[in-house]
Amino acid sequence: MPTPRLVVGLGNPGPEYAATRHNAGFWLAQRVAQRYGVALARESRFHGLAANVRCAGLWLLLPQTFMNRCGQAVAALARFHRIEPADILVLHDELDLPPGALRVKFGGGLGGHNGLKDIVAHLGTQDFWRLRIGIGHPGDRNVVVNWVLKPPRAEEQTLIDEAIDRALSGWDLLAAGDYPAAMQRLNSKPPASGEPAAKEP
Repeated sequence: MPTPRLVVGLGNPGPEYAATRHNAGFWLAQRVAQRYGVALARESRFHGLAANVRCAGLWLLLPQTFMNRCGQAVAALARFHRIEPADILVLHDELDLPPGALRVKFGGGLGGHNGLKDIVAHLGTQDFWRLRIGIGHPGDRNVVVNWVLKPPRAEEQTLIDEAIDRALSGWDLLAAGDYPAAMQRLNSKPPASGEPAAKEP
């Protein structure tokens, strides 16, 4: 399989959103930038913060257009560098997974995620890779907007942080385009309440 050439973290810009559930994709993308030792810098032509990770042959992008317009940034960078949708990996929060869970998937539904919807609208296809970071569901769809724009509770934040650590532990598989192995390693759910988290061997 081809290696990802563009990794996109989804979130909303600005300090008022920095700690909110909807910014889980930003959190992971920023950790990936730290892992590679690159600085994300504003790129006005790509409507976001971007870094060229030459050692991995990929671009990192954090759109600064707000979630419901992030497709503008993704499409701008992808078209400029002639990156196909199948070579894009999007890191995003996922309501339908509990805090601490991760899922790697290709294509498929959008789960009502406005960021994914806008990316699809701009790319014209759903056929790109996603790494879904569970944030849990409030149980009432009428309060979802308020839920994603609030910080996680302390115990949820701990589980999300642990999931981000697991994603980083399997990052070499994702960067190599070994998605089947990444799925096997990362498509997990958090331990039940009261159970200790699994340790790395």
